[in-house]
Amino acid sequence: MSQLNKYKRYTVTSALPYANGPLHIGHLAGAYLPADIFVRHLRLKKKDVLYVCGSDEHGAAITIKAKKEGTTPQAIIDKYHTQIKESFEEFGIAFDIYHRTSSSIHHDLSQEFFLNLYEKDEFVEKFSEQYYDEDYQQFLADRYITGTCPNCHNENAYGDQCERCGTSLNPTDLINPVSTLSGKTPILKPTKHWYLPLDKYQPWLEQWIDTKEGDWKTNVFGQCKSWLKSGLQPRSMTRDLDWGIDVPLEEAKGKKLYVWMDAPIGYISATKQWAIDNNRDWKLYWKKQADEQDNACLLHFIGKDNIVFHCIIFPSILHAHGEYILPQNVPANEFLNLEGDKLSTSRNHAVWLHEYLKEFPGRQDELRYVLTSILPETSDSEFTWKDYQARINNELVAILGNFVNRVMILMHKFYDGKVIRASDKLELQDEYLNTEIGICYDEIEKNLEAYRYRQALQAVMDIARLGNRYLTEKEPWKAIKTDPEGAKEALHNCLLIIGHLATAAQPFLPATAKKIIGMLNLPNQVITYDQEITFDNGHQLNPAALLFNKIEDDAIECQLKKLQDKKEAAAPEKTINVQPAKENVNFESFAAMDIRTGTILTAEKVAKTKKLLKLTIDTGIDQRTVVSGIAEYYEPEAIIGQKVSILVNLEPREIKGIVSQGMILMAENSEGKLSFVAPVEDFHTGAVIR
Repeated sequence: MSQLNKYKRYTVTSALPYANGPLHIGHLAGAYLPADIFVRHLRLKKKDVLYVCGSDEHGAAITIKAKKEGTTPQAIIDKYHTQIKESFEEFGIAFDIYHRTSSSIHHDLSQEFFLNLYEKDEFVEKFSEQYYDEDYQQFLADRYITGTCPNCHNENAYGDQCERCGTSLNPTDLINPVSTLSGKTPILKPTKHWYLPLDKYQPWLEQWIDTKEGDWKTNVFGQCKSWLKSGLQPRSMTRDLDWGIDVPLEEAKGKKLYVWMDAPIGYISATKQWAIDNNRDWKLYWKKQADEQDNACLLHFIGKDNIVFHCIIFPSILHAHGEYILPQNVPANEFLNLEGDKLSTSRNHAVWLHEYLKEFPGRQDELRYVLTSILPETSDSEFTWKDYQARINNELVAILGNFVNRVMILMHKFYDGKVIRASDKLELQDEYLNTEIGICYDEIEKNLEAYRYRQALQAVMDIARLGNRYLTEKEPWKAIKTDPEGAKEALHNCLLIIGHLATAAQPFLPATAKKIIGMLNLPNQVITYDQEITFDNGHQLNPAALLFNKIEDDAIECQLKKLQDKKEAAAPEKTINVQPAKENVNFESFAAMDIRTGTILTAEKVAKTKKLLKLTIDTGIDQRTVVSGIAEYYEPEAIIGQKVSILVNLEPREIKGIVSQGMILMAENSEGKLSFVAPVEDFHTGAVIR
């Protein structure tokens, strides 16, 4: 972490999840697991790091969810804040505080920010025409409007952003806008709002972002440059909503702060709450210090759909305020897909975290490992259950778990689990092992500094691979008979490798690292990077225990079936192409048709045809022959006795040499399938249909 070592303090944030639904693995891979690994790594370096997050409880998404579930916004945020917080805790995300934006401390701070900019005349006040739903008599916030994206032509873009291409939008940019409340086209109506003049800040933003070239990820830097090239426009910081933080102006009564003004301020309000709870100074983590060298390092971990807000809008707010530090990095990840398709909350195509924790108890680290292995660092990646199974069975079980288990079992088998040496302490003397382990530590640090988690994780696994190769080469189970001291030395070296493996694995597999430290019976639950890995003479190891168990096929098939069932349940109904109505006829023309109930007495196929059946029908008036084109849908013997509706005064017609005296009525669906039109009650034959 050479570039970041100059900082005394680190403020790390993960995007505030909307409190309108549960977490899924795409959320984890985007903003939370990468930040958690990074924070744990900093702590192992004994850095002063604060990791904050919380529920985003304002904005149109909350009210939309409340309307859908027939409840209140408050009930929605209480429900999902609790569920999200508990899921994070059980999964093991190491926040210093998980806060919520509905708190009074957050409302007060957000209003302070607004007033600070307002009193500096930073806002542009103007009337503009905004979409209004006449049926619901209200202005429509961005998320209450959907339409076609002008950039990628996605027909389900929102009024603030297209989630397919990531383009930042204004509602009036949408093609064919529709209100999500009434489903109708909204009208434009004038309303007054307060705008953040992003165009005014563009020269400063361009200069600031240019300093990040080569430091920020290429996908983040590229998106920022693209927005700047297109030219920034003022963006409204207030909304006509009935849910959110009040705009603290008398003339703005009834209006709320734009959620993307208040949400990132949630990082600061969470820090203030943490400082109150722990008797600390929150300003050290957010405010500019007299000596610039004392400023904290601010890092935002997000998904790519939030880049514009964290790299353009929030920095502009902080810059306009003037007292706050700016982010040093915004290491945004791309999107994680699932089984060949995009993760989708609306279609329920997701692996939900709370369900995973229930269905795979105690397997948090397995999911951490798989997700870290496939993190969408610079491009989209994909999670599949088969890959999940393969990585656990072939890597965690067969490589890491196997090495630790073999060594621990052999130590107990040959030495009753005791470290017996002539010297006072057991230390790694093998130069090759020392060098290779040192290389692995360097790779972990170098790659984490560049936010390359997959490569950093491979360096951890390389320590396990190193141990397996060394153990296989030394064969202490054989050497114990011919070279007992050599066998002991080999196993002792393996113990030290396991100690280094536990140390290196802590950011990635914290629960597994604790299990290993417990088996080694080391005094501390956490091993910092500067701690020496050694064992006193006579040190007693704890019993061996499996770190991982194989994932069986039936567990994977169950998950695949679950996804398939969800997919089928969410599949839209097939579009039915209904033929347009024919031209009107007068009543006399309709009354001239004589339609009766009838019963099929006999049925047989017409020779040399595929579609025709020859029917004998009792009409109540007589028994007559009718030729009907229903042979593709009904077997002759299956329709004897079938009630039908028959047009009895249709002019006779010869078909394939058979005189047909009438026509039975059939319904035809959009796929061309035919079905009898018959009375639902057992009416006598000859009853008039009118």
